[in-house]
Amino acid sequence: MTSPGRTEHLVLPGVLTADQATRTVAGILAAQREDGAIPWFRGHHLDPWDHTEAAMALDAAGEHTAAERAYEWLARHQNDDGSWYAAYHDGQWDQVTDHGRETNFCAYLAVGVWHHHLATGDDAFLERMWPAVYAAIEFVLDLQQPGGQIGWKREADGTPVTDALLTGSSSIHHALRCALAIAETVEEPQPDWELATGALGHAIRSHPERFLDKSRYSMDWYYPILGGAVTGPEAKARIEAAWDDFVVPGLGVRCVLPNPWVTGGESCELALALWAMGESDRALEILQVIQHLRAEDGLYWTGYVFEGNKAIWPEELTTWTAGSLLLAVAALGGDEATTAVFGGERLPKGLEPDCCG
Repeated sequence: MTSPGRTEHLVLPGVLTADQATRTVAGILAAQREDGAIPWFRGHHLDPWDHTEAAMALDAAGEHTAAERAYEWLARHQNDDGSWYAAYHDGQWDQVTDHGRETNFCAYLAVGVWHHHLATGDDAFLERMWPAVYAAIEFVLDLQQPGGQIGWKREADGTPVTDALLTGSSSIHHALRCALAIAETVEEPQPDWELATGALGHAIRSHPERFLDKSRYSMDWYYPILGGAVTGPEAKARIEAAWDDFVVPGLGVRCVLPNPWVTGGESCELALALWAMGESDRALEILQVIQHLRAEDGLYWTGYVFEGNKAIWPEELTTWTAGSLLLAVAALGGDEATTAVFGGERLPKGLEPDCCG
């Protein structure tokens, strides 16, 4: 099922023309292996989160068959405990380069599967992917801590890392809501997941001390909003509090303070968070200023060092950077599936626990 060339909603003034959108999509497709795997770029590694992000971008562009092959790759190569490894060389399932199993990497499948279903209306796909989604979420929730936060990962030997990352847990919060939407659609209600999601959201909103302090990283700034845990006036206040710290006028968003390095992925994700808050004008401005990262082939450089020996760094064109750009543009362009997933439509609400510690 595909509708190639469906890029009219990916045209955005100062960001993408129709031809540029087509070339960006073609760049992701060129990196995808025949078996469906989407590594960062050919010869580099695949991680499950970025693989899924790139697949979602393909769906946003109407390349549904290619996206489905990406999700089928995950289903075929899921570990018995519901996880995936953190890195596979060039997307080759039998060449694992990091045997850790990260919770936010594993949970993100639910976001991609729900997005694909909304983009295609393919109920059979949802039924086929449900066992993989269920197993992945059970793996993730096995590392949920008493305070609601999610432990970061299991080490290669199976040892659980109970320390929690705010960015990762915020991404998991989004994934849990998508997983609950999938469960409802396939008529497999999961009340325990609802409780887990409520506890996680409460921890993100009210208990920063339950997470490792990574406040130097811009992702910890905007991800609670992007993941749907922080909304309304609280989201607005959070963005304003650190805007001048992380946003470099005319260049984009810093990855980490105080480093003079702006990155495309963080900039696009901030744009998505701003759009979700209803601030489309500021989101558009962010997407416009990072066009200095666009390469001739339609892909995007990971980042740019803007002080000292100014330079593109690292010199890599990543599928996930292009994917995050396409998803942000799709949201601003009104793509139905993308706006529903990142705007919270058709996702469960009101999951705050009755009694919060």
